[in-house]
Amino acid sequence: MKRVIFLMLIAVIAFSACQNKPKSTEEKLEKTEAVASQWTTDQANAWAEENGWLRGSNFNPSTAINQLETWQAETFDPETIDRELGWAEEIGMNCMRVYLHHVAWEVDKEGFKERMGKYLDIADSHGIKTIFVFFDDCWNATYQAGKQPEPKPGVHNSGWVRDPGDLLYEDDNLVNLLETYVKDVLTTFKDDNRIVIWDLYNEPGNSNYGNRSMPLLKKVFKWAWEIRPSQPVSAGVWNASLTDLNRFQLANSDIITYHNYEGPEQHQAAIDTLKTRGLPMVCTEYMARRNNSLFTNIMPILVKENIGAINWGLVAGKSNTKYAWDEPIPDGSEPPLWFHEIFHPDGTPYSQEEVDLIKKLTSGN
Repeated sequence: MKRVIFLMLIAVIAFSACQNKPKSTEEKLEKTEAVASQWTTDQANAWAEENGWLRGSNFNPSTAINQLETWQAETFDPETIDRELGWAEEIGMNCMRVYLHHVAWEVDKEGFKERMGKYLDIADSHGIKTIFVFFDDCWNATYQAGKQPEPKPGVHNSGWVRDPGDLLYEDDNLVNLLETYVKDVLTTFKDDNRIVIWDLYNEPGNSNYGNRSMPLLKKVFKWAWEIRPSQPVSAGVWNASLTDLNRFQLANSDIITYHNYEGPEQHQAAIDTLKTRGLPMVCTEYMARRNNSLFTNIMPILVKENIGAINWGLVAGKSNTKYAWDEPIPDGSEPPLWFHEIFHPDGTPYSQEEVDLIKKLTSGN
């Protein structure tokens, strides 16, 4: 996802300050108004012990340009999902982070949940657990059901869509639909042990929304606690400048999740700050080769720190995320350095050295 790069050292310290300074009355109210049944530290640590070291990728099948193409009945592609998750299994991955979209549910509620179940069946057959993501503030602001656009040659995530995007500010009734959606999905799968985390909101405040995303962020936590799934709920911090959102996310998540696309020194600084909270941690996005966020220099840190390692991208495909965020190649030719992804569409690795390292790191865990 395109972003302001997360957590330079000075900015990281601000998170620690938020944690350690005395809570103001306003902060206490902000937390308690949303938290009906947040996990205790003991519950979070028991979950971490049960699930071990999570490692995997953000996943949409290579045949899908976005979340709608992944989940709509016409384009749901179990054969590709099965094949590509097989490649993940072969290199020792055990977890995928997968985005949902409320429109696919709205059009076909029962079919949508059946397809979620089918996906979980396939993933489970490969020993892979799933992190499902509800809302997302990244990329295209508008969307519609039905046939999705073709990829723009050489453009990173040209067809990816936000959820709910600008429609939230245009339709006063949408929030009621979103509440029904979240609660329906959570109620259906709240005790499914194939799901390891509910990621309630990806990068709230992105796309220049800033604090406009706070009301929905607060609501989705409230809805989740009203159902109280057996799995942890979280929303990952990603941009140090979004201080209000960060404070709320860190105060109200059952476990700590975060994104970091920087090199090893900056990533370690982020870890050193966030781990002072004493909760299990999962990095739900990392690995951008151009940015020196690599399997070779980041994944060993995450193993050592026992932090879940979920990189962006498994198989190069219609999402075009082998191209960099801000470096389009309009003729669609091969980028000199892949930004994300591990495999070509035929299953051959982009880098055998990387795959060998991943296998080595996962073999003992």
